[in-house]
Amino acid sequence: MNGQWFVLVGFRHSVVPGWGRSLWCLMFASLCMLFVRPGWAQTIATPETGVLIDVPSPLTGRDVDQILGRLSQIAVTSKQGDASDNGRTTVVLRLRESGSTEQVAAGRPSENKPTRDSNGAASTRATAFEDALKIARTISSADLKRVRAVAWVDGAVSGHDVLLPLASETILISSSGSIGDAGRFETQLDDTIGVLYQSIARRRALIPSELVDGLVDSGLEVAKVNLIDGESSFLSGDSLLTARSDGRVASETTLANAGEPLVLDANQLRQIRAAAAVVDSVATVSDWLELKELQSDDPQSINQAVGRLVRVTGNITGSRVRRWQSNLAASIDSPDVNTWLVAIDSPGGNLNRSASLAASLADPGIAIQSVGGWVTGEARGDAALIALACQPLLMSPEATIGGSGADAMSADDVRRQSELIDMIAESTGRSAALIRGMLDPSISVHRYVHRRSGRVRYATSEQIRQESNEDAPSDWQRMEKIELATGLNAAQAIELGLAEATAESLQTAASSVGLNEVPPELSDRGLVRWVERLGGQTGLAMSLLVIGFMMLSIEASAPGLGLPGFISLVCFAFFFWIKYLAGTAEWAELLAFGLGLACIGIEIFVLPGFGIFGVGGLILTAIGVMLMSQTFVIPQNAYQLGELTRGLWVALGGLGGCVLGMILVRMYLPQAALATGLSMGVPEANLDESERLAHYDDLMGQTGEATTPLRPSGKARFGERIVPVVSDATAIDAGQSIRVIQVLGNRITVEAVD
Repeated sequence: MNGQWFVLVGFRHSVVPGWGRSLWCLMFASLCMLFVRPGWAQTIATPETGVLIDVPSPLTGRDVDQILGRLSQIAVTSKQGDASDNGRTTVVLRLRESGSTEQVAAGRPSENKPTRDSNGAASTRATAFEDALKIARTISSADLKRVRAVAWVDGAVSGHDVLLPLASETILISSSGSIGDAGRFETQLDDTIGVLYQSIARRRALIPSELVDGLVDSGLEVAKVNLIDGESSFLSGDSLLTARSDGRVASETTLANAGEPLVLDANQLRQIRAAAAVVDSVATVSDWLELKELQSDDPQSINQAVGRLVRVTGNITGSRVRRWQSNLAASIDSPDVNTWLVAIDSPGGNLNRSASLAASLADPGIAIQSVGGWVTGEARGDAALIALACQPLLMSPEATIGGSGADAMSADDVRRQSELIDMIAESTGRSAALIRGMLDPSISVHRYVHRRSGRVRYATSEQIRQESNEDAPSDWQRMEKIELATGLNAAQAIELGLAEATAESLQTAASSVGLNEVPPELSDRGLVRWVERLGGQTGLAMSLLVIGFMMLSIEASAPGLGLPGFISLVCFAFFFWIKYLAGTAEWAELLAFGLGLACIGIEIFVLPGFGIFGVGGLILTAIGVMLMSQTFVIPQNAYQLGELTRGLWVALGGLGGCVLGMILVRMYLPQAALATGLSMGVPEANLDESERLAHYDDLMGQTGEATTPLRPSGKARFGERIVPVVSDATAIDAGQSIRVIQVLGNRITVEAVD
């Protein structure tokens, strides 16, 4: 070994003839291949597979959570050695035109659908700076050192979407792509935003700081200057004015005038070496990155959507919300579940409980990537908050969201939920003012159009005043008022950006969140689910009451505990059970209903007659039935008034069933062979005749003699017969002649004969 090393050293420092030098080079190359072959073989291993993530625009809080969760999963997989290139996985973030409707992120079928103002001009929502900053900080930090972040600018990227290419390790751009005008949607540019842009850009150092300033602040003039000392650089703002005033500028090329946004196209980004290549297809991106395959990160390829279905139906109560939340929490423990689908058909009932469930849906955690919602019938009152926490939200064509519901919410109640409403608005990209307006009809929400950019937003006058400078007119022009008090249909909700699309079936709703089929339903007991579905049928409650009261009337016709009484008891119990599971019946309603039935029973079986127990029992029963049909006592809005009317009709229907039962019993039951003994028939005429003790009809018109004084009753003789008689209200002495003027059964009425 020492000899070999000596020869090599001698080769480096000696002059060798041409043929000898070639021989020594050949020997040296052979030794190098011998020692480095294993490592070289590893270097040329099979190219890795990359992941393509389509970044929606505008970004919402939920989009950010999903993207960060996916990047975290990729990083963990890389650490486990499943990725090539020394454990690094290439992730391509494709950025299309900001606000484009062509986003293909799963679960957002129409998230970016532009709205229209009265003149037909299109406008879109903007990515919030905080949302873009979260992703930028993550992909440029050491936490994702095993992920190679590549930004593919595949369109005109503007607004705060620009922050993502600045934070990426490599920038690729299509021939029609560009980045610029980062402060496009900022009405008042904060200096902090510029500082954070510079901080992110310095981590990668792909774009000069002067250009970064120009991208953020459209008020700066930006130019490429050639100084007299031969140096070439980019200058902006005060530094450009200083160089000019000092006479150090030999020549310059203006990139953006003051007041004009700086936009860098593909050629300019290539010239400054910020963009590594110009690519126009996924295949070209894969080839340039030397990837075997670039898989699209959607439910059909990388992360198959596995979901669970939860049905939010009926009135919102504390026990039902706790059960739903418990079922949802249990689904997270399943390692493959990453999607929730919520089917909603509820009038609300409790704002605090609805807010608790909405918070669980708006922030489900990293394990759940998508929470889709489908309003099948209605989501009224506080139930609208649950629906709006889902993203995407779909509605049946005839469904209604918002409007008065089972809970009469005050302005103070809604104000106490402001923090949650803001969180839901941020995570779903919906207007917080519209959400508040749907819960509180006293809030007036208008459509506003920005005078310069044409951007549309929905806000209250107070919001606009707080954001505007008192010394300058507002940049927002107020348009029409949005009517929210009576609720919105599907078309109106989609137009306002509160819902994404319509869905006529559960299968369509499931497809919107990337599910191939309707997911299995979350429930702790199938029997409870079946009863809840029965309780949703409007005619069932009245049918139970009619049958129950009919059987009760049959039982009353033949006092004693029999089959009709048992059936009546079962109907009433089942009626209460359904109302209890529906959230409208509690112990107070059961007490009123049961006490009313008890009073009716006392009136029928214990104290016959139509007295205080009968009247009081009917009133208590009607009150119990009405309260079991609603969650309130005194109606305070239009919906509650309608529910009170429906409850009253149900009560009247039940009492009508009682009357109908009595009529049927009197008319048909006595003739039924199987009903013998269930009712008491009317005594027959011949039976009444045979049971008489004596017959006095033959005495009619006869004359006789009073044997005793008649005052007015006494006795008289008719031939050989002495019978009890009654005078016609006159006093008759003994021995006086009398005549029979009326015979009624055993009663004989007589009068004196002058």
